[in-house]
Amino acid sequence: MTGTAVLVIRRGALHFSREIYERFFNSLDTVVLLRDGDDLVMLPVLNRAAGGYIIKVSTSAGGRVVTAADFFRDNGIEDSVEITLLAAWDKDRAALIAGQAFGCQLGLQTEM
Repeated sequence: MTGTAVLVIRRGALHFSREIYERFFNSLDTVVLLRDGDDLVMLPVLNRAAGGYIIKVSTSAGGRVVTAADFFRDNGIEDSVEITLLAAWDKDRAALIAGQAFGCQLGLQTEM
């Protein structure tokens, strides 16, 4: 795996910086979120019609957000929790992977 990134799950949404967006998802509108064991997998979607969660601009600095409260709740992460995760690009899976996202052993979890 190469290329690290900091992701934050807060209020049912996945937040990341403009730099992370440009590095891994530049010009794409959607991603698919999957759970693989305790890992969070973010797959880029090349054609918006294929589905997935929309990547929206969230800050004036170009930060991005993927609103996916249903996905996170279904996987045990409530809206009241904030988790900071380290992620890395996995070229074999063509995805950004946040290891232990659902086990929270490596994530910093705080109650809001």
